[in-house]
Amino acid sequence: MNLHGSSGQSEPKSEPPPTIASSPPTPKLKISPRLNRWSMTRALRSGGVKIDRPQIQRSDNSPRRQLTEEADKKTSEIEGGDDVEITAVKSIYLVSDGTGWTAEHSVNAALGQFDDCGCSVNTHLFSWVEDEEKLIEIIKQAAKEGAMCFYTLANPSMAKSAKEACDLLGVLSVDILGPIIEGIASHLGVSPSGLTRGARGRVKTLNDAYFKRIEAIEFTIKQDDGTLPENLSKADIILVGVSRTGKTPLSTYIAQKGYKVANIPFVMGVEPPKTLFEVEPRKVFALKIELVVLQAIRRTRAKTLGVDREAENNYSGFDLVRKELDFASKIYAKNPGWAVIDVTNKAIEETAALILRLYHDGSDSSTSVPCISKRY
Repeated sequence: MNLHGSSGQSEPKSEPPPTIASSPPTPKLKISPRLNRWSMTRALRSGGVKIDRPQIQRSDNSPRRQLTEEADKKTSEIEGGDDVEITAVKSIYLVSDGTGWTAEHSVNAALGQFDDCGCSVNTHLFSWVEDEEKLIEIIKQAAKEGAMCFYTLANPSMAKSAKEACDLLGVLSVDILGPIIEGIASHLGVSPSGLTRGARGRVKTLNDAYFKRIEAIEFTIKQDDGTLPENLSKADIILVGVSRTGKTPLSTYIAQKGYKVANIPFVMGVEPPKTLFEVEPRKVFALKIELVVLQAIRRTRAKTLGVDREAENNYSGFDLVRKELDFASKIYAKNPGWAVIDVTNKAIEETAALILRLYHDGSDSSTSVPCISKRY
C-alpha cells in the first residue's frame, strides 16, 4: 500500500490536468497524547506553526481553524504524508496591572493538572496594563485567537471593564484577584484601596520589601558553599548536605523571599565549621537523598562538565557516593535538633515550602525542631 497516495501510473494525455491539486483519501492514524504534544512542540520550534499575535489577519476562517490546519499539515509531513489527528494549540492570555507573577503562577499551577491530557497550551503574559484602551485591545486580540483570559487587576474599574469586554466578545475569562480582594474586604470590614503595584501610595511598602530581599540575596550569595562560616550566626536558615543535593539553588530560591540563607557542603575528610554547631538547631536543615538518584545527578553533572572517566568515577562512583551519604548521616544523627529532609524527586519549590513551614513552626516553640526524615 502506497501511503503517499500515488498509483505509479501516468494519466492519459487527453485528460486535462485538474485545476485544484488533490490526493485520494488516506487512512487516519490515531496517536497517543504524548506524541501529540511532541509533534506540536516540534512544529512550533521548527517554525511550522507560528503564534504571532500582531500578524493575525481577519479572514473567513477562524484563527483556531487555521492553526489546526497548519498543525495537521506539519504533523503529516513528520509522519510521511499520513493524516494524523492532533489537538490544536489553545491560547491563554494573562493580563496584569503589575508584574503578572500572581496570574502566571496561579495558571501554571492549574495547568499542572492537565499534564497528561495531550493538550498543547501557549500562555501569553501582558504585564503593567494600567489603561483601559490597552486592556480592550488585548481582549480583542484574545477574541481573534479564541483564547481564554485570566486577569489580576487591582483597580475595580479596570476589572469591571475586563469582564464586560470579555463577555461582549465571547472570551472565556477568570478574575483571579477580584474574589480574593472581596473576601478579605468582607472579613476585615474595610474597603480595598484599589491601588495598582505602581501607585504612589504603595511605593514605600514595596521598596522596604524589595531592599529586604536584595539584602537577603546578597548575604546568601556570599555564604554559598561554606564561604565565611563566621557569619553563620547571622543566617536565618542554614542548609547542609553532600554535593549535588540542591543546596545552592534552594538557597537562592528561599533568599528571594527575604530570608538570609547559608549552605555548608559535607565532604569526607573535611570537618564542618565549628560555628555550625553553635547556632540554634532549628535554623539548620539537613538534606538527604537516595543513593541511586544522587549518583545519576552526579554522572549527568560530570558529563556536562566534560571531565574524564577517572574524575567521573571519583565523583559519582557508587562506593564513594554511599560513603559520603553515610558520613553525612552520622553527623545528622549527632544533631537531633536539625530537621532532616529527604529531597529525592522533590521540586525546589516543594522543599522550600516545607523548610519555611518548619522554620516558622520552630520559631514559635521553645523546643527544638524534631528530626522528620521518616515523615518527609
